[in-house]
Amino acid sequence: MTFLAELKDYITSRGKWWLAPVLLLLLVIGGLLVLAQGSAVAPFIYTIF
Repeated sequence: MTFLAELKDYITSRGKWWLAPVLLLLLVIGGLLVLAQGSAVAPFIYTIF
């Protein structure tokens, strides 16, 4: 939890507000990948490589 507090302090003190939507998007994509459990996402990953 200290990492999240330090990250919040960094974003607010330095004015790096553009990091908030980027981190939110990464969390959403990560959550979707975890919920899909790989089987539904596999065809899309194979096409990248």
